[in-house]
Amino acid sequence: MAASSVPLPAGSRVNLGANLVLVAGIGLVGYGLMFLVRNFTGFIELGLTPQHIGGTPDEIRAFSPHLYNYISHLQVAVAAFIIALGIAVIALAWNGIRAGQRWAVWTAFLAPVVGVGLALPLHYPYGFATLGHLGLIYLDAAILLAGTVLAARALPR
Repeated sequence: MAASSVPLPAGSRVNLGANLVLVAGIGLVGYGLMFLVRNFTGFIELGLTPQHIGGTPDEIRAFSPHLYNYISHLQVAVAAFIIALGIAVIALAWNGIRAGQRWAVWTAFLAPVVGVGLALPLHYPYGFATLGHLGLIYLDAAILLAGTVLAARALPR
C-alpha cells in the first residue's frame, strides 16, 4: 500500500533525509553547470591538466578541430545529463521522499549510483581519478547516501 502523499512534519527524520537528498540533487545540478562552463572557458575538465589529457585545448584544436569539437559536444552532453539527473533527484526528494514514498527514496538513490557506477571506473586506469576531478562527486555521493539512509530508516515499512 502506498504511503500518503501529505508531506511529513518539517522536523521529521524523513524530511531531514529528503533535504539531504535534495542538497545532493542541487550538487549534481551545480556540478553539471560547472562542467558546462568549463567546456567553454577552459575546455579541460575540473581537476585535470593538459598533462592528463595529452595537450592544451589549443594544441588539441590545432591537431584536429573536428576532434576538439567532438570532445566539446560530448562534454556539453554529459553536463546536460548531469543537470537533468540533478533535477530529477531534486523533484524526487521534494515531492516523493517528503511525502513518505519509499519508491522515491530508492529511485533518487539508484539513478545517480548507476550513473556514477558506470562513469567512475575508467577514471582510474586512465589516470583521471584526481581528487580535484572527482572530489565533488565523492562529496555529493556521501550526502546522497546519508540522506537516503536517514529517510529510508525513518519511513514506515
